[in-house]
Amino acid sequence: MVCTNCRRDIADYSNFCYYCGARQTVATPAGMPPGVKRLRRSVTDRKLAGVCGGFAEYFEMDSTVLRIIWVLAAIFPIPFAAVVGYLVAWLVMPEAPLPVPIAAPAPATPQSTQTA
Repeated sequence: MVCTNCRRDIADYSNFCYYCGARQTVATPAGMPPGVKRLRRSVTDRKLAGVCGGFAEYFEMDSTVLRIIWVLAAIFPIPFAAVVGYLVAWLVMPEAPLPVPIAAPAPATPQSTQTA
């Protein structure tokens, strides 16, 4: 995948560019209208179960920031509620379908200039 802002190569599943930080557009799954957002566990941005990746996609923010907030909430203010909340979200949130790959354009075939 190529970043839409700086035109550098990044991983296909990236939500943000590694170099410039620009948000990348993600193709919507088949059968879903383009304007509808659903809260689902991520299949491409996951470390454990995809819960933080799903919340990050839904709220359109970086998943690393959301993971740090969740870990801090699990350690400091309310450890029991944050851990139980993650487990409940893991059980309740459906898993998102795999993204549909965008077809690459067919390479041009060279034309022969010889005459018979």
